[in-house]
Formats: sequence, structure tokens, C-alpha cells
Amino acid sequence: MPKFNYTAFDNKGKEITGSVDAASEQEAIGRVREKGLFPSHIIEAGKEKPGRKRGEPPVPVAARAGGPKKSLGQIEIPFLTPTTVKSKVLTAFTRQLATLIDAGLPLVRGLNVLYKQERNVVLKRTVLRLVEAVEGGSTFSEALAQHPKIFNKLYVNMVRAGEAGGVLDVTLVRLAEFQEKAQKIKNKVVAAMVYPIVVMMVALAILAFLMTFIIPKFQEIFKDLLEGKELPGLTLFVMAVSKIVKDQFILVAVGLVALVILFKVLGKIEAGRYLIDKLKLYAPLFGQLISKVAIARFSRTLGTLVSSGVPILQALNIVKDTAANAVVSRAISRIHDSVKEGERVTQPMEACGVFPPMVIGMVDVGEETGALPDMLMKVADVYEDEVDNAVGALTSLLEPIMIVFLALVVGTIVIAMFLPLITVIQTMSGPQTQ
Repeated sequence: MPKFNYTAFDNKGKEITGSVDAASEQEAIGRVREKGLFPSHIIEAGKEKPGRKRGEPPVPVAARAGGPKKSLGQIEIPFLTPTTVKSKVLTAFTRQLATLIDAGLPLVRGLNVLYKQERNVVLKRTVLRLVEAVEGGSTFSEALAQHPKIFNKLYVNMVRAGEAGGVLDVTLVRLAEFQEKAQKIKNKVVAAMVYPIVVMMVALAILAFLMTFIIPKFQEIFKDLLEGKELPGLTLFVMAVSKIVKDQFILVAVGLVALVILFKVLGKIEAGRYLIDKLKLYAPLFGQLISKVAIARFSRTLGTLVSSGVPILQALNIVKDTAANAVVSRAISRIHDSVKEGERVTQPMEACGVFPPMVIGMVDVGEETGALPDMLMKVADVYEDEVDNAVGALTSLLEPIMIVFLALVVGTIVIAMFLPLITVIQTMSGPQTQ
């Protein structure tokens, strides 16, 4: 009867190797499971790859399957192959892995299950590499750290804390919940921004059409009918803008592109990014929304890290790196330095002037009672609700503002064109009245 070598994990996740006698691979899998083990590799003795060293674990099931074979259209070109994963896909992966581990499956077995069903090419390839790294002796957090474009510092450190505390399933559940709430907030903010952006694009298209085609026609009409008479100032201004847009269209387009590039370059410089983010916080209409999103993100991230067992100083460093606003990031850096010197979190939070009194008060209560993670989560819940209300109010407020804006722009152009027509009508009607 053939002998099969296997690598399996027990209920505690400990790796066990051995061999069983069985008539087929399926029977061998069944015999390993009868021992209360979860098999990850099974291969018939003597059929291992010739280059494999003695004692090295067999090739993982996922690697043997190799996934779908690549056709000519699936050949990976380095600079064209995507290297990142959408947050929605990563959230689904985290939630599924947490469910599998909570159900009692060992980590490698859970990863293999997700590998087989994953449709995202980048994540599928990454999961295979995670399996290989874990089977090679790395911890899960170490394997994740090898893919920083997909798993950020927050993700890696939370998993590391979960491994250290033996509560990886609980940590993954918290991480999935964090990602889901962050994605929900992001979607709401994006939805609030879509309407004004669409309206502005339509307004610019209308203006470009009027300035390029309509106003020059009126200019020719006025030249013939007014016979050199002076035009109103508003009309002259609109016609001058029209002439610039029509005759210097390429220069105008280049100027707009240059402004966008300048904005991007400033965003990559520390001082410029700080200035831009500060202006965002004080921007009319959107400033309060951006501020509430930043505070909700800070509270949710710090609360999730601390509740998962990450030390407060390390958690503050991670929150600083993952903060989407340079002003908030600098404030968190000051809090970190003060806490490192022995101060409480509340004092530097109050001194930096970024966080509202309500947030500072709740954090103070959390420190006093030893329930800081819970209080941070409550702050996050409160501010996420406020973001919901702010998005709703902003959406309802933007509609009339945009309508009035478009009416002013188009109305100004119409008035500018009709003012000379009044003079023309008066000139034409003058001789008849005499």
C-alpha cells in the first residue's frame, strides 16, 4: 500500500509532519483528519520534486494547483501589472479569513481556502506568497509586512498584536470592522464631493462653449450694428475673456494643467502639504466635514489598535503614519512625544488645538477609568454619526448654491450681451419716433 507524507496542523495551530498508509490521496486526507489534524500538504512518498531538500515541507496545495494557466493575454508586464488592492476587496478578504480562523481552521488552511476562491489576481498572487512565507517559518505578521503596498502598518501591527496575545481571530474581526467603517465613511465623503464636481464640470463646459462660439458671433453683430460706438464695460470684459479663451486656448489649458501639477508638487513637500491640509480644515462648507472625518479616523484607528494590545506609543506612531491630514498627523506626533516623556494623552491633545473639547473630555474620562479604547470607540461612533449628518446637510445645501452659481455666471454673460442690444434697439427706433 502506498505511503503518503503529510504536513498538518492541530487545533492550536502547531505544525505536525508524518506519514500514513493509504490507497489514494483522498483516503490519506481522511486518515489524517481522523487524527484530529487539519492537513495542508499531502503527497505520495517518492513523488516529491527532485530538487526538494530532506525535511523541507511539500509544495503547498495552492502552489501545486498553480491557479489558472496564463495565456498570452495574461503575461505579467512589470510596469503594467497592478500591485495594489482596492480597500473593498481587502476588507472582504479580512472578514473571510477572520471567519475561517474563528471556525477553528488553522491559518494556512484558511489562506489556502481563500486562495482557491479569490478572483482578484493581485490578492490571489499575494495570498499564495503569504502561504509560502508562513510555511517557511515566518509569522503571519512578518509575511504581511513583505507586501506594504497591500497591507499597511496598521494592518501588520494589529495582526502582530493578535499573534502575541493568541487572539488572531478576534483581532482580524476588529480589523475587518475597522476597514468596513472606514470604507463607509470614505464612500459618504466621496458621494458628497461628486455632486459639486459634476456641476463644476458642466459649468466649465457651458462657459467654454459660450466663450468660444457664441460671444464671438455677438461681437461681429455689435461691430456691424453699433458702427464703432463704445460698448458697456461689462460687455467689454466678457468679450476680452472670450478672446483670451478662444485665441489662447492652448495657453489657458497649459496654465490649468500647470496649476494642478503645482498643487500636486506642493502636496508632496511637507510644508506645502501642511498648508494645503490646514486650508482644507478651514475651507467653507467642507472644512467641518473634513475635520470630523479626521477625528473619527483618529479615534477609530487608535481605539482599534489599543484594544488589540498594541502599546500606546507604537499605536500613536501608526496612527500618525495613517492619518490622512498633515495637521492632524503633526498633532499626533506631539502627543506621542509628550506621552513618551510621561505625560497623559489628554494634556498634549488639549495643547495642540486640533481636537474639540468633547473629544478631549471623553479621552480624559477613558484614561481616568482605564477604559481608553472604549471611550475612543464611542468618540468614533459619535463623529461618524456627525459625518452622516454633515454629508446630508451638505448635499441639500450644495444644490441651491450650485444653481445660484450657474445662474449668476450664465446671467452675467446674458446681461453683458443684451446691454449693447438695448443701444441698438434705441438707435433703430429713434428716427421713427421723430
